[in-house]
Amino acid sequence: MLILGLLLLAAVGAFTGLVIADNLSGGPEYTVSVLGQDIGTMNTLAVFCSGLALALIFCAALSAVASTAAHRRRKRPRTHATHPAGPGR
Repeated sequence: MLILGLLLLAAVGAFTGLVIADNLSGGPEYTVSVLGQDIGTMNTLAVFCSGLALALIFCAALSAVASTAAHRRRKRPRTHATHPAGPGR
């Protein structure tokens, strides 16, 4: 789960960075392109909703990474103290 979360974090960050870098010019209709390929034409509401979706995916991935890290910290081997007289006494 940790690797999946880290992959999602990296993918969302890279995609968002590429979309912002390739689409600095704007108007009432935005033609979204990534690496020279046009993905589609969106209005302001569509761009806002896609930003919300990317933020939701980012938060889910961050939550997966955090929960995996917390689970790994809690999962420590237990040491059992032995009684000096031996078992059964």
